[in-house]
Amino acid sequence: MTIQFLLPFYGEPALLRQTVASVLGLADPDWVLTVVDDCYPDETVGPYLESLGDPRLRYLRNSQNLGAMRNAYRCIELAEHEFFTLLNADDLVHPNYLTVVRQAFKDFPDAALVHPGVQIIDQAGRPARPLADVIKRLIAPNPRKRRVHGGEALVASLLLGNWTYHPSLCWRRSTVEGIPHRQFAAVHDLALIVDVVRAGGSLVVDPTVCFTYRRHMASHSSVGAAQGRRFVEEREYFREITSELAAQGWSRAARSGRVHLTSRLHALKMVPAAVRTPQRGSATLELLRHALG
Repeated sequence: MTIQFLLPFYGEPALLRQTVASVLGLADPDWVLTVVDDCYPDETVGPYLESLGDPRLRYLRNSQNLGAMRNAYRCIELAEHEFFTLLNADDLVHPNYLTVVRQAFKDFPDAALVHPGVQIIDQAGRPARPLADVIKRLIAPNPRKRRVHGGEALVASLLLGNWTYHPSLCWRRSTVEGIPHRQFAAVHDLALIVDVVRAGGSLVVDPTVCFTYRRHMASHSSVGAAQGRRFVEEREYFREITSELAAQGWSRAARSGRVHLTSRLHALKMVPAAVRTPQRGSATLELLRHALG
């Protein structure tokens, strides 16, 4: 089965080249890669991919800038194969990535998605373990045993704290089709997983490390968090999903959505950074409003 990598691009071309090189280094050659350029000002990516001369590589450039969320959704709509991975343009797949996810889908043929083991690096490529990732490890399922998760228990776990690394996930396309695209840029990745699981999909967690996630401390999302903007969206999403889960009869998951503990703790952690921003008064107030409910 061919696995398609979909890569929404807007960022540093040098990091993209590392990502592409990691895909080219996969031990299993049965893959294709589609790069969707969201009008990044540097137009060297298309010629670079063409210069590689690999027919498995495809480059598309949007006619206008869509933004990270809408470009990610466009990539999903461009999926042509039953299994796909939505890569970030600065992460790395290991040579064994396809071997791991293929075996997981073989062993769990009804699974909607597979989450393999992930290692973390910083912007410079050095091994890193910031607090956010320590917390993810603490709240994630047992990392030493491969197993399948699903239903209300999985949704409750994810809403209490999103322990997944979205770019590492390999999806079954047929389970994503028909799932509405929620317009919450800050949490659209979490929202999609939750909606797939609510629709009956299951998630296989395999502890085998085969993916490297790059953590940027000065990323757009981090800046948005420091200014309080992202938590407005998060609060709206949790309010919406909590109402839907309660109506669905998933009271435990609704309770997790109402508490959204790690989201609140994240907001509290960002207060010192917010004090140093030009919008320190409004940003700090917004963060405290989210943290304290």
